[in-house]
Amino acid sequence: MSVAFAGSSTTGSSREAGPLRVMIVDDSVVIRGLISRWVGAEHDMEVAASLRTGLEAVNQLERINPDVAVLDIEMPELDGISALPQLLAKKRDLVIIMASTLTRRNAEVSFKALSLGAADYIPKPESTREASAADTFHHDLIQKIRHLGARLRRKPAVASPPLAPASPAPAARAPVVARPAAPAPAALAPSSGALSTRPFSTQAPKVLLIGSSTGGPQALMALVTELGPVIDRFPVLITQHMPPTFTTILAEHLARSSRRPAAEAVDGEPVKPGRIYLAPGGKHMRVVRSGADVAIALDDGPAVNFCKPAVDPLFTSAIDIWHGAILSVILTGMGSDGMRGGKDIVAAGGSVIAQDEASSVVWGMPGAAAHAGICAAILPLNQIGAKVNRLFAGDRS
Repeated sequence: MSVAFAGSSTTGSSREAGPLRVMIVDDSVVIRGLISRWVGAEHDMEVAASLRTGLEAVNQLERINPDVAVLDIEMPELDGISALPQLLAKKRDLVIIMASTLTRRNAEVSFKALSLGAADYIPKPESTREASAADTFHHDLIQKIRHLGARLRRKPAVASPPLAPASPAPAARAPVVARPAAPAPAALAPSSGALSTRPFSTQAPKVLLIGSSTGGPQALMALVTELGPVIDRFPVLITQHMPPTFTTILAEHLARSSRRPAAEAVDGEPVKPGRIYLAPGGKHMRVVRSGADVAIALDDGPAVNFCKPAVDPLFTSAIDIWHGAILSVILTGMGSDGMRGGKDIVAAGGSVIAQDEASSVVWGMPGAAAHAGICAAILPLNQIGAKVNRLFAGDRS
């Protein structure tokens, strides 16, 4: 789906066997050294180059011929956002992961980078001397390189159209940036076509729950544009793996795309139809009974499935409120978050829809749900909105 994956390379194929070739572009010698050591320690990747500026990357791209580039945003001579389109013009299938410190400005620039063709984004720690921050950065970056690089190699070298913008906003396609979960099981089949599904619930859904990770923001942008009739009549709650600041901006884009109120959820606020509730970065979002009403409950507990926020806490908490009258959608993402919660929803009488492999950036989360046999449908992204609308309108097929 991401345009960073579309088209054929002008510098040779990235899909040859062997380790993923990673180009590191950052003006910080400390960051370059860290990433080089991490990449060099992995059996399935190697450092193709370690460069200080975007200009060096653009000028040397043909010689280096990397599969993946980790591109800093703020650099001298040529910054990341300026280098990005030049790199993709030279090598259309280059997977570019933007990296920068977690500020509002950098978050907005990263959203713009995704609209220009970057595959993903990762926040750099303010200080690599903090062991926990460096460990998180290390884990997240290696997983993103591995999963996004592997998807590139599985795709045939033919041009594919980019995802259509979800709204007039130029940054409608947004990055995925929060901590990814563990790699998807190796046993997953390469195609979702032969997987079996179960019947949809006979109960009318009263709430829509959505979980997503890698590639999720761009998928969410497309999906919410079609869900106006559902949002107007039913609560819609979304958990996207993403850190603070980014969820603030993502909520703004969701509001613009859906033309409905959308915001980060606030602890204790009532859950009502007519708006989208987005789990804030760094907090798990659940729903609880508050007298006769339903309310948001946020908590700062440990990560679930390596993620915070995680999808499973939202899914499982909803069962106590709506029992089997739940429709859940699991979109593109690494790992298996949402599968266990989806199992619980199905056991309670609800239904699960998973995005199919072909339209997913990474078929980890939806693939785990599909292979668990809990899905009533496995659909391309461009068919999910219409199906959700029909289900909420009374269709049970």
